Amino acid sequence: MHGAQGLTPEHQREVLDLLLNRATGAGLSILRLGIGSSSDEVYDHMKSIQPTDPGGPDAPPRYEWDGDDGGQVWLAKEARRYGVKRFYADAWSAPGYMKTNGTDANGGTLKAEWRRAYADYLVQYAKFYRQEGVRITDLGFTNEPDLATSYASMRFTPEEAVEVIKAIGPTVRRAGINLLCCDAAGWDEQAAFSTAIEADSAAADQVAVHTGHPYVTPSDQPLPTTRRTWMSEWSPNGTTWNEAWDDASSYDGLAVAEAIHTTLADAGASGYVYWFGASVGATRGLIQLDGPDYHVSKRLWALAAYSRFIRPGAVRVAADSGADGVKTTAFRNRDGRRVLEILNTGTEPVRTDYALRGAGSGADARGAVYRTDGTHALSRVGTARVRDGRLAVELPGRSLTTVVLR
Repeated sequence: MHGAQGLTPEHQREVLDLLLNRATGAGLSILRLGIGSSSDEVYDHMKSIQPTDPGGPDAPPRYEWDGDDGGQVWLAKEARRYGVKRFYADAWSAPGYMKTNGTDANGGTLKAEWRRAYADYLVQYAKFYRQEGVRITDLGFTNEPDLATSYASMRFTPEEAVEVIKAIGPTVRRAGINLLCCDAAGWDEQAAFSTAIEADSAAADQVAVHTGHPYVTPSDQPLPTTRRTWMSEWSPNGTTWNEAWDDASSYDGLAVAEAIHTTLADAGASGYVYWFGASVGATRGLIQLDGPDYHVSKRLWALAAYSRFIRPGAVRVAADSGADGVKTTAFRNRDGRRVLEILNTGTEPVRTDYALRGAGSGADARGAVYRTDGTHALSRVGTARVRDGRLAVELPGRSLTTVVLR
């Protein structure tokens, strides 16, 4: 995104606008940053701030900072300029010398004697970003602890994660940062971590948000916690770049829209973090970077239909279409705007009628209707009007309709 493979400055700005602009793009409001190091080319931006052993866990640390962090500082600063306030820094692995296998890759786990130093390491990463003008609001000490991979990875059992949380949580909290855990590769697998955390009151008090990925098992039911939950990383599988809205590939725009709906409506998640925003090659990202050029998938507009209009601090309210194949979620923003996201998964058009309750449901309530499908990319297609407390909406087959009421 910063032009390392030829993307022009003009196209850099266009890509940033597509991802972050609240008026014309997706208006994304969370940026996830990688802490760590790896030789894998997909993750080689994640440079350690202390690559060599300072002499043991009790030795004075020898941190290094280049002010760039593999381009992540540039992206974070750009996101801040667009109004992003939530920055989630997550470590794929501790430095190898802190681990049982001596390397950042291939699993291994954190040595008990290094826990305090690892907490200081994570907080120092946030301090470096603060000196660059970016406030890290959320920290994670592990990514997919249920997997050992050839790139940066670190294993924990749920019980081990609980002990690490109790060791590093107070340090993170004193720094004024939320501790997130545990980014398990599957939602059911994350449920096991959440259960273990909730069973230990000392650990439960330290974790602000429970985070999981739906690669192994889908995010289709609530995690066993009363804390907020985030789906913190997902993109669909696939072997080719795909720009389609609906081609039965399982990694088109409609598939992403269905995944978002399920995560918000069935899992009750309050955050949704997509992987990647932009990348190269046969990517499942939202945007494909191609030398000086770029290409946009309908996956971007599937996500943008939700992220542009459902803003931080919004609450989800009950909604039901009563129509087969029509999936509805509704939200109330802090500024009073109400948003309905209506996904017609059937092939036939549907006219559905919603009864609205509460303030702003009178005859003068009105707003905008947007459509995302094979021929529309979050395009405004009409005006929504409430008559006698009811809102009628036309839903073409295989489409996502977004209604925003003032």
